[in-house]
Amino acid sequence: MQTAAAYIRVSTEDQTEYSPDSQLKKIQEYAHAHQILLSEDHIYVDEGISGRQAAKRPAFLQMIRTARQKPRPFDVILVWKFSRFARNRQDSILYKSMLRKECGIQVISITEQLSDDPTAILIEALLEAMDEYYSINLAQEVRRGMYEKFSRGGVVSIPPFGYRMGTEHFEPETEQAPLIPMIYQDFLKGLSCRQIAAKLNALGVRTSRGNLFESRTITYILSNPTYTGKLRRTSSSDKDLTIVTGHHPPLIDESTYQAVQHRLSLMRASHAPHARTAPASYMLKGLVRCGQCGSTLTPVSKGNSLQCHKYTKGQCTQSHHIRLQKLNQAVLSRLEADQHPGDLCITLPDPPVIHTADPTNALIQRAYQRLDRIRTAYETGIDTLEEYASKKAQIQKEIDTLKKDQISSAPLTKTCKLSFHQAITLLRSSALTESAKNELLRAFVSHIIFTRPQNTIQIVYYTIPL
Repeated sequence: MQTAAAYIRVSTEDQTEYSPDSQLKKIQEYAHAHQILLSEDHIYVDEGISGRQAAKRPAFLQMIRTARQKPRPFDVILVWKFSRFARNRQDSILYKSMLRKECGIQVISITEQLSDDPTAILIEALLEAMDEYYSINLAQEVRRGMYEKFSRGGVVSIPPFGYRMGTEHFEPETEQAPLIPMIYQDFLKGLSCRQIAAKLNALGVRTSRGNLFESRTITYILSNPTYTGKLRRTSSSDKDLTIVTGHHPPLIDESTYQAVQHRLSLMRASHAPHARTAPASYMLKGLVRCGQCGSTLTPVSKGNSLQCHKYTKGQCTQSHHIRLQKLNQAVLSRLEADQHPGDLCITLPDPPVIHTADPTNALIQRAYQRLDRIRTAYETGIDTLEEYASKKAQIQKEIDTLKKDQISSAPLTKTCKLSFHQAITLLRSSALTESAKNELLRAFVSHIIFTRPQNTIQIVYYTIPL
């Protein structure tokens, strides 16, 4: 007697007749009539999920992983229609072929039964093409319907902070709505987005998703015309923005909104495109942490200073702004004051040699891309751990072989032992690039804690041999 698994999928747009219970009932009737044993352990159901992408269907992927077990757990997979298995021809061909060739398992549609005649291959391909066309066409119709509803002032998105979803349109949320005028007025009074975010966080206010406010959250609120009683919608290309009059009550007046937009535009104009661009590298990159919250200090002021990353987003209450040159000197002075006696085992890289138009580099990059693809296949359950390990080892061997061809022209690195004093001397000299100094520091420094109120620096070292 043949054994079977049942795969059932219902997407959000399907009608009642496609319900999981009705599909399962028909599959069980088919299995009973054809003397096929269908175990309760092998019934896989994805509810409210589109069939366009297999990677987003957890029950489907679980079924595929189970099917690849040895010995095979079932002989056939029963589906109500082929469209339930997949609405993407690429996925359908991939998984059906894998199941048939590697596992000896056939996929059977109980309502679209095919004969053993070779023409059945053409019929099945035609059914799959029709299913994919229906799925794409349905998505287009849904988008068209949503746009038509939006153009008439209907709601087609989730409510922003300050509103909740009513019966037909947005309604003011009791606790959040009064905060919107406050945010706008605070901004017009001269408070920055960071300061407003910090104020809301201090008051215990959280976003609609329960998160802390950030500068960008405030910027989004200040730029959202929804608060003036309008609705906005961006096209799929993110180029065309459409604004229509909604049916929900406004929380701010139009003049206030326009005044805020004017100040936002002035702020954007005052920041040149390169204003926030950090230097390519600097000696303390990624090493300095805020003494208040523990966040990393990152470049500000055209890269000439550092500031707590969370403070810039309004999530830390203490500014840790410091000029980079001043911090460099303070760290070097702290290192000299500590003066560990042990030797450091340091690898000093030479400046890299850039090879233009090197075909070996292209082959190596393609090999790394193949590594990414097989990792994705393992994560989605297509490959077992053993298969993934075998393929990875083979590709890694190819990469190692390709890299050996570049050894003669590649820069050599020098590993040496330095005293603590010698390391500090190198850090103070111009013999090393900022990037090389950063690598040197990371060899023996875990992180650096800067506490602005006390103006102190604490260096946390890795274990240094005595």
